[in-house]
Amino acid sequence: MKIFTSYFFRILFSLAIIQPAAAQTASQLFKASGSPVNPKVPMSWNRFNDHAGISEICKKIAAAHPNLAKLQSIGKSFKGRDIWCLTITDFKSGEADKKPGMYIDGNIHSNEVQGSEFALYTAWYLTETFQDTKFVRELLADKVFYIVPTINPDGRDSYFHEPNTSNSPRSGVLPVDNDRDGQVDEDGYDDLDKDNEILSMRRKDPNGRYRIDPMDPSRMIRVGPDEKGTHELLGLEGIDNDGDGAVNEDGYTFEYDPNRDWGWGWQPNYIQNGAYKYPFSLPENRAVMEFVMKHPNIAAAQSYHNAGGMILRGPGDPNDLVTYNAQDVQVYDVIAKKGEELIPGYKYLVVYKDLYSAYGGELDWFYGGRGIYTYSNELWTPYLMFNKDATRDPLDNTSFQFDRYLLFKDAFVEWHEYDHPQYGRIEIGGFKKNFGRAHPGFLLESDAHRNMSFTIYHAYHTPLLAVDTILEKDLGNGLKEVTATISNSRLMPTHSSQDLKYKIERPDEITLSGATVLAGMIVENKDLNISTEQPNNAATIAVPNIPGLSTVVVRWIISGQGNYKVTVDSRKGGAVTRSK
Repeated sequence: MKIFTSYFFRILFSLAIIQPAAAQTASQLFKASGSPVNPKVPMSWNRFNDHAGISEICKKIAAAHPNLAKLQSIGKSFKGRDIWCLTITDFKSGEADKKPGMYIDGNIHSNEVQGSEFALYTAWYLTETFQDTKFVRELLADKVFYIVPTINPDGRDSYFHEPNTSNSPRSGVLPVDNDRDGQVDEDGYDDLDKDNEILSMRRKDPNGRYRIDPMDPSRMIRVGPDEKGTHELLGLEGIDNDGDGAVNEDGYTFEYDPNRDWGWGWQPNYIQNGAYKYPFSLPENRAVMEFVMKHPNIAAAQSYHNAGGMILRGPGDPNDLVTYNAQDVQVYDVIAKKGEELIPGYKYLVVYKDLYSAYGGELDWFYGGRGIYTYSNELWTPYLMFNKDATRDPLDNTSFQFDRYLLFKDAFVEWHEYDHPQYGRIEIGGFKKNFGRAHPGFLLESDAHRNMSFTIYHAYHTPLLAVDTILEKDLGNGLKEVTATISNSRLMPTHSSQDLKYKIERPDEITLSGATVLAGMIVENKDLNISTEQPNNAATIAVPNIPGLSTVVVRWIISGQGNYKVTVDSRKGGAVTRSK
């Protein structure tokens, strides 16, 4: 009995040791303004998630908020990973696909990873603040968000789990024979010290062009023409696999660029380096295209990239000077200028004019091919290091100072010796792949919130329609003249100029039901009583466009008594009804 009792207490003691601490209760928490205080899906937004992690977060959000979030796979990557889409709206307030839609995606390039966290943060924030925040409740009553955290899940996992630099890989994973030797994906980078990082190599050389910074031994400084160096830099960590004098080139002789694969302004690889076979030849992009085509209610879109702190719009093609109509550019300008206020350090730029030529880009297809107002944000800017302008050069002292004083040298692998099979005794060191393009953890949530606020402002200004007034005039003999004023109280029209130019979506339909309609017309000028009659199907008037911050007026001649209603049905403006 004594032995049993002793054993029993040892078990209890061991359980007490390993028992995790109880979670905090609601009474112990004090809400910080603008953040959910006790979320159903507890999250830490100071780290990155691979595809399995993204999948788990998406499933948790959908399970915790069944009336606000629905999860679906819109397709498969080349390697068979699901491309997840979270549909976020108040499903109790109406059919999701009948509301104006905001599409958001991230991580089209393998190494541009934080866009996935920013997209996920948006889904998480909207669902977790719905109960406490009136603005969010009203927003999700009127709008729907389609959030695709990563459209390159194969490349994302390759970046995380394989040896890479902060700049590689750009593409996804396809069986490409990069060096035309009959083998596919056979080389890649050489991770000499097996730390999952591809760093820099240096070697002592009395005639070298570099020396060690005496103020920071991690940093190499290029010497002047009259100075003598102590080291030479040998490039990225690796070896010359095939004896051609070049290091690490074999696995990356050709990399397709998934942001050169879209069906607007596409050019083949000999013109636009990185293009693959033909527009939408990549399964991930094709899945997005098919999803967008099935959702004509998408009126606005956001794609997250990195880096540089930019809010970009097209065109990317320097020869395409007609697609972006002046009226649409006014809408772009107003929203993006607000974005510069919301996201300090970010600048509003035009791709071809301020950066480079880019053919077959995603944002140009969304706008040019579908008439959707679309931005591409380049996430992370060195401005955020010390809240002042700084260079992106990884060898600039700002990066070293930031790593030293704010990251406590966690972003840098100190130089260490290695016996190289070709170069002899060298040293390997440098910044890790998680620094330079991706946010440090403590800045990740802050910038996610600011970029989310920009996309919410963008979504807010998709059309918001209302049947403002219905006026009746008795014409005698049982006839009435019914005049309805339809308003759009947001910046975006129901059809962009590009949409109107190519008739991408059908006209908006304004229907009077519940009475016999004898004639229907669009009122061009109420004061002068000028109108244009629609000769066919008089009950449903086809209106080409309802401009932003404006109204349209329609009129019917009806007969009969009793109640009737006016319904507006717009692809990108949603559906509204008013009874009389």
